[in-house]
Amino acid sequence: MRSVRIGAGAGYSGDRIDPAVELAEKGRLDYLIFECLAERTIALAQKARLLDPQSGYDPLLEERLEAVLGLCARNGVRIISNMGAANPVAAARKAREVAQRLGIRNLRVAAVTGDEVLALVHAGLACSDESLRAIPPDRLVSANAYLGADAILPALEAGADVILTGRVADASMFVAAMVHSFGWPIDAWERLGQATVVGHLLECAGQITGGYFADPPYSAVPGLAHLGFPLAEVMEDGSAVVTKVEGSGGRITRETCIEQLLYEVQDPSAYLTPDVIADFSAVQLENAGTDRIRVTGGEGKARPETLKVSVGFHDGHVGEGQISYAGGGALARASLARDVLADRLRPQDFTDLRFDLIGLNAILGPLTRVHGEPSEVRLRVAGRAATSRVAGIVPREVEALYTNGPAGGGGVSQSLRETLGIVSTLIHRSQVAPAIHYEES
Repeated sequence: MRSVRIGAGAGYSGDRIDPAVELAEKGRLDYLIFECLAERTIALAQKARLLDPQSGYDPLLEERLEAVLGLCARNGVRIISNMGAANPVAAARKAREVAQRLGIRNLRVAAVTGDEVLALVHAGLACSDESLRAIPPDRLVSANAYLGADAILPALEAGADVILTGRVADASMFVAAMVHSFGWPIDAWERLGQATVVGHLLECAGQITGGYFADPPYSAVPGLAHLGFPLAEVMEDGSAVVTKVEGSGGRITRETCIEQLLYEVQDPSAYLTPDVIADFSAVQLENAGTDRIRVTGGEGKARPETLKVSVGFHDGHVGEGQISYAGGGALARASLARDVLADRLRPQDFTDLRFDLIGLNAILGPLTRVHGEPSEVRLRVAGRAATSRVAGIVPREVEALYTNGPAGGGGVSQSLRETLGIVSTLIHRSQVAPAIHYEES
């Protein structure tokens, strides 16, 4: 059977770049895929584009491409990425600029658009729920539908070397590479179900090579400082071996694969994607050598008629302040500082107001079990409000603890930021029209 080698170059927007370079150089890849969008990421990108029409793509796009584009061009590796974020066309232009700067000729770059559906949400064409209807229209920032592999395939068929998309489902970029390589029909549901399994395993990059598995002393992961990212050797029937570059850090085992397989999956027997309703319940993960896991058994049925839409909206402002106390009585002094601020801040002015003693209860809250007196505690206070003026009271009040007691506070930090909220809705796929724009180097 024919095979294709697909590598995961990133699992989120701020991911490391050197593991992708390692894959481009040593992975013997056919495709290198960068998954860089989360729900809030694209809303933030849309906000950036409103301030500057030439921005809105991934902030590390240029640096990533400068690092890998020469290697990929030399080794015949095609790149697929959602680093286009809120502005795939501008991202494609930037990719062309990078290629020209590197002296790469005859490089075809494609921008996949059509995921932006804010106008359709405003027009009421989305299947909105109560959480969306409760948001005033003037607070909406973005609405992006999750496109599937079918939006990417025309660019692959047209010979694009680099494909930059907006919001597509994470696994769909991997599915598109498989469908194109093997010539599968877009309604070959069993194959697409198995392809989605492979894509889902790869999409978070370092998570499956041990980055999210490391938990000393229970789960040792070697070479974590130089963690390698995964690749899959995929066969024409959709079966695959998940592995990594030999000598790279991390590990790939059945356990790391099982953990990633279940990641963000509510119903393993009906994992809804734009490409297929995938069924993970019969997936088999078998050892096939050191850092090699064979993946089979993914199934699927006809794709949904609706697409998920991620809607970003202005969700007020958050003011935050932190201050530390150390030495004898640190907990008592931090607790007193918390009580002082709780008395001074008016809860009715905030939609959310919280006080955390970092080092004691900031994560576990009321479930915290105290074992002895901590030698240092950091008080964090954060308040969300409708206006920046009210939210800004919080960091100012924390700073005032320097001279207004209790004793010994230090290391104050402050922040004031506008926040974006996210809700999800659905839209019928017939309302969404993907398109492709090309740039040539």
